[in-house]
Amino acid sequence: MSPLSEFLHQDRLQKAQIILNVPQVRQSVDELICLIFPQRGCTGSRTLAETEQHLAILKERFQNYVKALRPLNPDVASRDQEIIHSYFEMIPEIARKLDLDAMAAFKGDPAAYSLDEVIITYPGFYALCIYRLANALHQLLVPLIPRLMSEYAHEKTGIDINPGALIGEGIFIDHGTGVVIGETSVIGKNVKIYQGVTLGALSVKKKLQYIKRHPTIEDDVVIYANAIILGGETIIGKGSVIGGNVWLTDSVAPNSVVFNKLADTTVVQGRP
Repeated sequence: MSPLSEFLHQDRLQKAQIILNVPQVRQSVDELICLIFPQRGCTGSRTLAETEQHLAILKERFQNYVKALRPLNPDVASRDQEIIHSYFEMIPEIARKLDLDAMAAFKGDPAAYSLDEVIITYPGFYALCIYRLANALHQLLVPLIPRLMSEYAHEKTGIDINPGALIGEGIFIDHGTGVVIGETSVIGKNVKIYQGVTLGALSVKKKLQYIKRHPTIEDDVVIYANAIILGGETIIGKGSVIGGNVWLTDSVAPNSVVFNKLADTTVVQGRP
C-alpha cells in the first residue's frame, strides 16, 4: 500500500462527513428540466410510460441524495420519502412559473424569435429553471443540495442565484453574465435584470447570517447592466428603472428613474 493511497483513504475518505454523487445530482437536475421542457430533448422520454419510468428513477435518486445528508441533518434524512414526494408535487407549480419566465423573456427581448429559442438557448432562463427547482428543496428545509444545484447553474451560466432568495414570476434575466442575487433578496413579479447586476449585502459579517441582508425589488422594476443594489433595508419601489452602473444603498420610491450623470465624452477626429 503506497503512502498516498493510505493518506487518501484514511485522512480523506474516512474523515469525509458525507459523500454525494455530485455529477449525478447535476445530471438529475438537467433531466428534470428536460421533463418539464422536452424541447431540450435530453431525456428520451416520448410516451407516458417512459415519462412515468423516468420520474420514478429521478424520485429514487433524489431520495438517495437526501438520505446521504444524514450526518448534516438526521431529521431531514429520516423523512426522505415524504420530502421527495412533496418536492415532486411542487413540479407543476414550478413549471407554471417557468412558463411565465419564458414568456417574459420572449416578450422582453426583440432578439427572441420564439419561446422555444428562449427555453433551449437562454442562459438566464436556464439559471431560473435551476433556481426554482433548488428553491423548492430549500423550502422543504433540505440542506446542501439546493446550494449544489444553484452553484451548478452559476458554473454553467455565470449567474449566481442563492436558492434562499424569494423570486416572483415573470422574471427575465437578459444576457445574465455576472448577475448575483443574494440569499435574502426578495424580487417581485415582472422584473427585468440585465448582466452584471448585484443584489448584495452591505456587510458579510457572520453574525448577520440569519438577518435580511439583501434588497427587496418590487414588481415591474427594470435594473440595467452592472447596477449594484445593497442592503437588507433597501427597497426599490414598484415600476422603477435603475440605470446602468448605479450604486444604491438607499430605498427608491415607486416609479422612480435612477441614473448616473454621464461625464463629458471627447471624440477626436483623425487619430494621429
